Amino acid sequence: MDIILVVLQVLLALSSALLILFILLHRGRGGGLSDMFGGGVTSSLGASGVAEKNLNRITVTLALVWVGSIVLMGVIAKIQAGVGA
Repeated sequence: MDIILVVLQVLLALSSALLILFILLHRGRGGGLSDMFGGGVTSSLGASGVAEKNLNRITVTLALVWVGSIVLMGVIAKIQAGVGA
């Protein structure tokens, strides 16, 4: 169980870092932090609909991996607490 827990912790750390990166890559909808960093002055010539959809899919997949690893770590911790008692 300890090896699985370590693998899940590494997966959680990697998915957390990538999730932050991919969320910051999203185009701003106006009036937020993205405008503060120059997101409001960029043109839409470089952005395509396919790229934005793929970015959304990757972000949602990473979010599901992140949540799944947290849930599995909780289940393993609950099992280990029950076995040790």
